[in-house]
Amino acid sequence: MHHHGYLWVGDKAVFDDDGLRRMPVAPWAADDPEETVQRQAAYRAWTETFTRSEVPPLETAHWLLKSPALIRGTWDDPAEAVGWLDGVLREYGPRFAAEHDRDPERLARQVARAAQTLAHGGDISLGYYLARPTFLSVAVVTCSPNRADPALPCPTPHPPGPPPPPRSDRTPQP
Repeated sequence: MHHHGYLWVGDKAVFDDDGLRRMPVAPWAADDPEETVQRQAAYRAWTETFTRSEVPPLETAHWLLKSPALIRGTWDDPAEAVGWLDGVLREYGPRFAAEHDRDPERLARQVARAAQTLAHGGDISLGYYLARPTFLSVAVVTCSPNRADPALPCPTPHPPGPPPPPRSDRTPQP
């Protein structure tokens, strides 16, 4: 089991558009074979739109269906994932629009709850208004398997771990 971190900052009106955030439902067969083909084509097109979109999905586990390029970090240890989440909240916290959301004690409680949830294989999804109409969505999703939907594939082809160090001209090439 490991965890992937996701972060999205954007217009709240885009976030509120459920159509952009909803995973398409597989089409049912129609009486007319041509209509069935059209439904299948529409489903494939919408699925591609959904998976390429950076907008957070309605169901947190569905982040795993989106492009691996959206992953902000991957961790084996839930404590490391919580550390990333804590860093995001510390970075954006001063910009939270609601005063109660900026409360350090409240944020510390959220991080503590996140640690408990991730340790048990759950997912975390938090959202905050920044300067209106900007909205922050941050999620940590458990993978391999995901408790909410164990059949979801992991979006990364390699085992999790820290990213490789950047290469410089002085780094020996293999």
